[in-house]
Amino acid sequence: MPVAEPGPVGRLPEWRGVPPRAVLFDLDGTLIDTLGDIRLSLNRALAERGIGALELEVVRALIGRGAPALIERALEHAGHLADSDLRRALLERFLALYAAIQANGESSAVAYPDAAITLARLEAAGLKLAVVTNKSRALAIAALELAGLSSVGLVVGGDTCGRRKPHPEPLVHACAVLGVATGHALMVGDSANDVAAARGAGMPVFCVPYGYNEGQDPRLLPCDGILERLADLPELLGLALAPRDLPRASG
Repeated sequence: MPVAEPGPVGRLPEWRGVPPRAVLFDLDGTLIDTLGDIRLSLNRALAERGIGALELEVVRALIGRGAPALIERALEHAGHLADSDLRRALLERFLALYAAIQANGESSAVAYPDAAITLARLEAAGLKLAVVTNKSRALAIAALELAGLSSVGLVVGGDTCGRRKPHPEPLVHACAVLGVATGHALMVGDSANDVAAARGAGMPVFCVPYGYNEGQDPRLLPCDGILERLADLPELLGLALAPRDLPRASG
């Protein structure tokens, strides 16, 4: 499959032939800014073990490949050679503390600009939508609800399949549930994990420039193009609707 050089996107690549029937979205760093919640729950878990807090930008660079990798990277950054029991215990506490933050009103997670209206426009145009994330499914569903994006019906979490992104299995699973061939789907993400998973699943992938990419510049990703704004996606896919047919943005 041809791989386009990263850069501005004006339309679907010619080699795809037809517009997609489904769009799969990454969650953290693509639809929702969850960095504050991740840092708060991670630092609380570390503090319980006497480990110092990590700065916001440090945590940003550690995000990717799911919570187990986050814990391992955090311990490595803090200079702790952790055994498997400590990693397992910290992971359990991190997930519990994250769920507590979501439940008790401490969450600072917020949808990125245009996320809600973009999802509404794609759905109104008849496309099937899914979120495919390395976050646990329960935490992902709660994050979507808190950010006002709970209209996405299918959520594939890091614990849904046997393997997480960058393996293509979660994307293939999402397409199977949606009843859409992987060749008729599009991935939208923010990291090398999303690009690798999409390539493995045989679908094009666009990336946003503002997300979490393990400390790398998202604009250098070997994707099919960069989406400066999520709101550009419907028109890019040839789904421009008459103003009277479009859902109105809130706020």
